[in-house]
Amino acid sequence: MRWGLPWPGEAMAAGAEAEGATAFCSGEFADISAYVTATEMAHSTSAAMIGPGIAYAFARSPFVHAAAVRHLAKYAPDRIFLGLGAGTPRMNRDWFGVDADHPALRMAELIDVIKLFLDAEDGEPIRYEGDYYRIDADIRAPVFGRLDIPILVGAFNRIMLRTAGRVADGVLGHGLFTDRWWEEVVDAELARGAATAGRSADSLNRWGWVITAIDDADPERAIDDARRQIAFYLTVRTYDSLVELHGWQDQVASIRAAFRNGDFKAIAEHVTDEMLWAVAICGDTDQGRAMTSSRTRLPDTSFLAPPSFLVSTRRRSSYDAAAIRLARDLG
Repeated sequence: MRWGLPWPGEAMAAGAEAEGATAFCSGEFADISAYVTATEMAHSTSAAMIGPGIAYAFARSPFVHAAAVRHLAKYAPDRIFLGLGAGTPRMNRDWFGVDADHPALRMAELIDVIKLFLDAEDGEPIRYEGDYYRIDADIRAPVFGRLDIPILVGAFNRIMLRTAGRVADGVLGHGLFTDRWWEEVVDAELARGAATAGRSADSLNRWGWVITAIDDADPERAIDDARRQIAFYLTVRTYDSLVELHGWQDQVASIRAAFRNGDFKAIAEHVTDEMLWAVAICGDTDQGRAMTSSRTRLPDTSFLAPPSFLVSTRRRSSYDAAAIRLARDLG
């Protein structure tokens, strides 16, 4: 199993690389920047792939994304990837103050322009005329030179998955992705998108987050943390198509009712064992091995992600350490 971690910090990353971690990724939120974290990763690792996983796509211009990636590549040459996510309409409108209508079409153009900036040689003007981006950049400074940077899309719905298949280098799957979702939805839509561009879907990367909480001293707490993280994700209606595929509508309705009432701890009670085993790896080490073995379709590179909702930084670090041990034992 190829595996990695959301960035666990410099001290733990060294041990993870020694045990076989092939990639680290950096998310972002109101108090953390994916690119700043990626810079820390570039200085603190030696072999693993590193990159935003994911960065908010529309909160930055194509120029800014490309410049940040070029800068990172100076510190970690041949080890950079770029993961982009559209974010929700509310986030783009109310948090970032940007227009993000037609996100799949906008994402396709954004990736096209980023690639133009990354493919450019010195002295080559960059011109693009699209519906959402219009670029006429004649940058004379000797700063360019072709860079081969994989661009992955944090795609969930079918249209965005097709877009990833058409213009990106792969997908970075959500922590809710199940085996059925990978097989019945992700693969099919990536193939449809790739076919429209005359590409082979076989060459696309299929990376993804996997909720992972192992604790031999208190496995029930680890299971509860995993259940609560799943429930928290399922409060978002964006994921209803996955819910419908699995027939989890009743459970999700109960989760959302409890969440609306502010009963954040009780939402975990509505995550069934079926849901837990379909999504997460959790409990003690033996159960973690069993849950991993039961999965038929883990991502090609699995980012073993500790739960974060109502979980302390200290406990997340403990889950990171346990995930490294589990991955080492599984080979």
